[in-house]
Order: sequence, then structure tokens, then C-alpha cells
Amino acid sequence: MTIKALVWGENVHEQKSDVVAELYPQGMHAQIAKLLAEDSGIAVDTIVLQDPEHGLTEEVLADTDVLLWWGHAAHGDVEDAIVERVAKRVWEGMGLILLHSAHFSKIFKRLMGTPCALKWREAGERERVWVVNPRHPIAEGLGEYFELENEEMYGEPFSVPEPLETVFISWFQGGEVFRSGLTYRRGAGNIFYFRPGHETYPTYYDATVGKVLRNAVKWAHNPQGRYVDVHDAPNVPVDKALEKIEERGGKLHKAGEEGFR
Repeated sequence: MTIKALVWGENVHEQKSDVVAELYPQGMHAQIAKLLAEDSGIAVDTIVLQDPEHGLTEEVLADTDVLLWWGHAAHGDVEDAIVERVAKRVWEGMGLILLHSAHFSKIFKRLMGTPCALKWREAGERERVWVVNPRHPIAEGLGEYFELENEEMYGEPFSVPEPLETVFISWFQGGEVFRSGLTYRRGAGNIFYFRPGHETYPTYYDATVGKVLRNAVKWAHNPQGRYVDVHDAPNVPVDKALEKIEERGGKLHKAGEEGFR
């Protein structure tokens, strides 16, 4: 089965920073897509913030198995209605992978329900990413750890909910540590947060990072199809109860009437 992956890029730094433009002349989203395309089982496309509806139309999302999200400077420019649209698809089973500064994206905060804050330092220091869950599918084919020679530091505490699983923990040259690979499930949707990916460093040219992203897409994919019933809140009539019961006491709603939301 071919997995339909979609890379969403903010596409702001590439237009405003000479450093980023030189490093990612086609945009970071294009380079991330290139890494994914190394697997013939992944069909990948890209969209950017500046596209109509940020590229995230109902039709596009309905045809997406796994959405990858990279944002940093323009989180506030993402329309709230689009965020709700993406959250709805995650609840229905679309996979979501949040990359680096997407920890502060509206969609991550919406799904986590927490500030998602952390410490940071932009010094191009070495990051050693320890594989603390070596049997996890996202860590398949990796060694005990891998290193990125230049990265931005993210440090604990990271104000996110307790994850379903922790796959990676990073150590930085300055001494800080960070939970850099976390999984969650919201509704029927699998979610993976992956820390590396600062825009002024060549992280998305790293072969191991590419392997992690391809593994993550396969893990996040839900082959069961769209679970639309996740939104339903049916008022079950008394005569449809599994066991025979009699109504007692007052009630707010008539039979078949929708409840409050």
C-alpha cells in the first residue's frame, strides 16, 4: 500500500534569510519531501503557508494519510479554522508529524492542550540523539545513537503531556537534555514530535534524519481508513438499550433530539 504523505512548509525563512535560502534553495519542505521520496512506498507532495487555505483544503486533507508540519516564524498566521480542520482529520485517523519549531504551532498546542514551551539556544552545537526505545518502529535500522554536528539546543522542561512513548532523548554540547522523539494518539490519529530540524543547519540533508522521517511516516499511517464516527454523540433511545429499562426522573431532551455541544 502506498502511503500518501504531505509536507507542509511555512516557507518564510527561505524568502527572508540568505542563510536559509542558500541552504534550502527549493525550500525546506522540498528537501524534506526528497528524503521521504527515497522510499518507493511513500508518495509525497508539498504545500506551503502562502497557498490558498494554506494548502490544507478539505479535499487535500481527505486524500492525505500522513501530514508533516514545519513552522517557526508565522505560527500566528495560520487560520484557526484551518487548525480545526486539521485536528478533525487527525481525530479521524490521519497521521501527523511535527518537526522542530512546530512545537509552538497552533495545531500541536491544540492537540496537546498545553503550552508546549521549552528552553533553547542557537549556537550550532553538537546534538547526540540517543535511541532510548530501540525496538520502536520509528527507530528501526538505527544504532545506539546518532549525532548532528550543528543544531539548535532545545532543553527541558518541555511542557507537553506525558507521551505515549519516548523514542529519542537528545544531549547537547552545552549540557542540556531533551525528549526529542515523542509519540501520542489523539482519537484515531498517530502523532510524532521530532525535535531536530533548525533552518540554518543542514539537518534535512542527514541520512539518519531521513530514515527517521520515513520510519515515522510508516508508523503514523493508519491503514484502517477514515474513522468519521469519532465525532458522533448519539442520543440512544430507551427502546434501543441493550437491556430493558424504564425511564425515571426528568429529562432535558426528547427522543432523537441532539444534545448540547
